Amino acid sequence: MRLIIIGAGFAGMYAALSAARLRDIHGASPDELEIVLVAPEPTLVIRPRLYEAKPETLTAPLLDVLNAVDVAYVQGSAEAVDTASRTVKVATTTGTKALSYDRLVVATGSRLFRPNIPGLAEHGFSVDQLDDAIALDKHLHGLADRPAKNGRDTVVVAGGGFTGIEAATEIPARLRKILGKGTRLRVIIVERNPAIAPDMGSDSRPVIEDALKQLGIEARVGAGVASMDESSVTLSDGERIETETVIWAAGIRAAPLTAQIPGERDKSGRLLVDRDLRVPEAAGVFATGDAARAACDDAGNYALMSCQHATRMGAFAGNNAAAELLGVPTKPYHQKGYVTCLDLGEAGALFTRGWERKVEIVGDKAKQTKHEINTVWIYPPRPERAAALASADPEHVTEV
Repeated sequence: MRLIIIGAGFAGMYAALSAARLRDIHGASPDELEIVLVAPEPTLVIRPRLYEAKPETLTAPLLDVLNAVDVAYVQGSAEAVDTASRTVKVATTTGTKALSYDRLVVATGSRLFRPNIPGLAEHGFSVDQLDDAIALDKHLHGLADRPAKNGRDTVVVAGGGFTGIEAATEIPARLRKILGKGTRLRVIIVERNPAIAPDMGSDSRPVIEDALKQLGIEARVGAGVASMDESSVTLSDGERIETETVIWAAGIRAAPLTAQIPGERDKSGRLLVDRDLRVPEAAGVFATGDAARAACDDAGNYALMSCQHATRMGAFAGNNAAAELLGVPTKPYHQKGYVTCLDLGEAGALFTRGWERKVEIVGDKAKQTKHEINTVWIYPPRPERAAALASADPEHVTEV
């Protein structure tokens, strides 16, 4: 029997570990239940940190962890899924190979949504994928070689949600290190909604607004980016802002491969799954992480496209896919606890609890929590069999 997991992000990593854990518990060998992870590289990109400097350092190796728990790794990109014949076509450096599966876990993650705005493809930057963040970092360092005019010292961040706020609040410190402490920086967040942080709730917004004020970050609300070129941005209300740096942070969508799986989807392209994270219309297929729209509880809350939900969803998906093959009961996914920890740059951080995002910690203390999350909690477990398997118990992964 073979279980294939597509994707080495948070959901894919924990799906592999959790499946291996259940196999170990029930005494099956790797020959009896082969677990295969398919991804372009055997590394976990620490995507929640890509708004930081030195993004090239924000990866963690996975091969030793996978080897420790007897998960096979196939290097390549999954190009096609045929759910009728239960095969996955993988593009490798030497060609294309077809892998058959008995169960499949789709953990392909998400991609930044880039609308057809004039100039965005040519002139916009992002912190969505590793290559994107590296390109932005290179661009920021390159500003030091340009004259201080034509908006060189102005950065526009399109999108006032979680990612946009973290990117914007980190920029002042990053640019001062590059351009000098005396540089007159200007950072502007552009948000189409009537207020910054539209999803963070009324309890959090005053804290965020105070942080932006402390950092000197401007906001344009009720307007979007209409067009851009190499030296300016024009907003939908007609305002033109001179800038050589635009960071696009306005929404994400499920990765394109999910479109090949039969099933219903939400507006973000996520597959609708049942409580065990199965795709009802595709026999033998589970979806998890940013590829799935899953209910967290019975109160109407659904998993968000975040690593906090992806890690736990991945553990349940891997467990349940393996459980079906081993003939043991599955575990319905649930995640009643939910917290957010928003980095606010030199203004500290904001920690909230619950779906209503009740503020618990702010400032330096919250920043310490954010640092621990970013440097410890979201990294892979040690490449030791017992530790790696124990980390993937679906009932305990990231529940708060």
